[in-house]
Amino acid sequence: MFAKRIIPCLDCKDGRVVKGVQFVNLRDAGDPGELAEAYNRAGADELVMLDISAAREGRATLMDTVNRVARKLFIPLTVGGGVRTLVDARRLLAAGADKVAINTAAVETPDLISELAGRFGSQAVVVAIDARGIRNSKSETGKSKLEHRKVEEEEVRFSNFEFRVSESLPEGLARPRWTVFTYGGTHDTHLDAEQWAQRVATLGAGEILLTSMDADGTQAGFDCELTATISRAVPIPVIASGGAGGPEHFADVFLRGGADAALAASIFHFETHSIRSLKEYLRARGVPVRLT
Repeated sequence: MFAKRIIPCLDCKDGRVVKGVQFVNLRDAGDPGELAEAYNRAGADELVMLDISAAREGRATLMDTVNRVARKLFIPLTVGGGVRTLVDARRLLAAGADKVAINTAAVETPDLISELAGRFGSQAVVVAIDARGIRNSKSETGKSKLEHRKVEEEEVRFSNFEFRVSESLPEGLARPRWTVFTYGGTHDTHLDAEQWAQRVATLGAGEILLTSMDADGTQAGFDCELTATISRAVPIPVIASGGAGGPEHFADVFLRGGADAALAASIFHFETHSIRSLKEYLRARGVPVRLT
């Protein structure tokens, strides 16, 4: 079994690292360059840096921040946020990124995934999927309804990507489903997350960065059901994100969720847990990790 990776995440806004809960209520978490250097020393396997407002603001990733972070690292760096073209990706890779992450642009222009993979290799292409659960609930009249949208026989078309969602939903027996969000978690695309993950894998993505919007920032544990569903559906590595609060959550998402890597922010930024102690905990529980 390959070693599982522990990946701190720097969510950046206006040149600072921030962290919120379920993509809102952001608070300052420090300087990206200083945090990158600290994680490099602490034994992180990789680092992810996301310019979380770039897509929403319709601009490219802040290159000075990327440069400052890349100079501090001797581990792989993935950078995302505002990547919409081959030129954007080339600039980030030239600035020191090893991989580029795309989300909004991938949904709006799926062929970009293949173009990036063809030009830079699949190993340099990470497709980020921000997913939120669709849940059955009861109205006061007792009728079954969905929290976000009704899922019956439906044709979904988005850009050049088409698929058919067909599912019978007996009351109380519907299997869990998740829908894909873009623009920093503000736009519901109504794409089925599992089917979109399968599509990006066929288009040439090398990895999927899977964030549970429901769990993000809660520190109540990763969404292992979502992670396991996507991990089983695709032949490429899945990085679990959203909800890390303690070492047991990492063990759970590796052993039960089938994740290849786990990403976290708050517990590392605010020194709730160290990467070294986390890896020692995981190794003691039979999870293969690299100890340096």
